[in-house]
Amino acid sequence: MTARTGVVLMTFGSAVTGDDVPAYLASVRAGRAVPDDVIAEFKRRYAVIGRSPLIDITRAQADALQTLLDATEPDAFRVAFGMLHSDPRLAGAVDGLVRDGVARIVAIVLAPQYSPIILAGYEREIAAARERHRDVEIRIAPAWHLSDGWIDSLAERLGNALGALAPEGSSRIPIVFTAHSLPRAVVDRDPGYIEQLRDTAACVAQRLHLPADRWRFAYQSAGHTPEEWLTPDLNDVLPTLRDEGHHDVLVVPLQFLADHLEILYDIDVAARQQAESAEITLHRIELPNTSPTFIAALAQVVKREIAFGRASTL
Repeated sequence: MTARTGVVLMTFGSAVTGDDVPAYLASVRAGRAVPDDVIAEFKRRYAVIGRSPLIDITRAQADALQTLLDATEPDAFRVAFGMLHSDPRLAGAVDGLVRDGVARIVAIVLAPQYSPIILAGYEREIAAARERHRDVEIRIAPAWHLSDGWIDSLAERLGNALGALAPEGSSRIPIVFTAHSLPRAVVDRDPGYIEQLRDTAACVAQRLHLPADRWRFAYQSAGHTPEEWLTPDLNDVLPTLRDEGHHDVLVVPLQFLADHLEILYDIDVAARQQAESAEITLHRIELPNTSPTFIAALAQVVKREIAFGRASTL
């Protein structure tokens, strides 16, 4: 039976190895020249981590979501995935779903917090897809940063990380929730996006009964541009933790759903080196990747959007 609803998982994309860096950065910069030193620095980082598994993990997430949806409603869904700035591209994923005969498409950004301004690239791609396929309803799922499934997933990863630490010391280790930094001028156009990030952190902390003085919020992965980026940066928080007498820190990324450069290098290499310089041992949670709890959270988003679509037609 032909699937009636398409689901497309959308990510920013990634270079897989250093060889892919020039083309990837050219796409990110919309064809504008990429400085040689920026290309060299990204290639250096890829030389350190070897490769980014983002595309492989996103494919596995799509496969796992397909399996879960099929278990409850066989043949009702067709799941695909696509990237903004690397292959396989988002446009091709949408076109493939349409060729498969879907009547509607739910497009989900693989980041729980959402802003049509800050994440305008997805808005443009989906708008173009609507023009190509005017007889197919294509809906971008809005923010799902407080959905039960997502909070369950993040709390599970954080709880597992705390459990893996020495029981006698884990209750004293400070927790830093991190989000990708952005230029302040961009965020000023939609400050509610930052509220979504902080609300996610607060909700997870509440779920695990963490006292307010146990956790804090910081940014990571600031870009290579001269403009003002959001603060505090994680690397600036580390010396403060040392001065407060801490010897360990547990980092909890709030919006990254799969291992990639911003985790494997920015956290596991660069931030860990900064922590060592501050005489602190850095720990981080395992990313959601294809955990059953996280895949169930994605299915929850799909069902929410279908219910919304049905209600809007009544």
